[in-house]
Amino acid sequence: MVESKPGELKTDHLPPVLHAAETQLVHSASRIFLTIEQLIYIMLGAILALTAILALAGTAELLWTGLQNWQGTTAVIEVMDRLLFVLMLIEILYTIRASLQSGTLSAEPFLIVGLIACIRRILVISLENSDIAQPAKWSAERAELFQAAMIELGVLAFLIIVMVTAIYLVRKHRLS
Repeated sequence: MVESKPGELKTDHLPPVLHAAETQLVHSASRIFLTIEQLIYIMLGAILALTAILALAGTAELLWTGLQNWQGTTAVIEVMDRLLFVLMLIEILYTIRASLQSGTLSAEPFLIVGLIACIRRILVISLENSDIAQPAKWSAERAELFQAAMIELGVLAFLIIVMVTAIYLVRKHRLS
């Protein structure tokens, strides 16, 4: 078989019987692979949905525990972290649903998941380090932790700028 254009097979040289058999085989294989792909997407979606439900239930339990000890910030950090994790799972589920409906995989939902992950990490770092800069608690060890946190925040801020730019470009390209 000789390719004439990308994705197009040149079958002029084959006898009509072989051409029809080859075409039928290609279409049958394509249908089988599409069905398998859709089944895998459905199973993946079901597992992700179950994971999101379990994470949400765990978050509710953390919230209940946090309400009993409402003066600490640990529960707030953990609840925010888990809620943003659930939001990421929901966005991935949306991506799977959109892929099943359209038959194509889009980059934008993955960029949004990455954006949510960066924001999630920024919030967690900010909450974890909210008391680190207080003069009464300052030490050499805390200075190193603070410096590492600031470097990580800088990298995350850069990643957010890159992902927002990529989302903008994807949307602009889609509209044009």
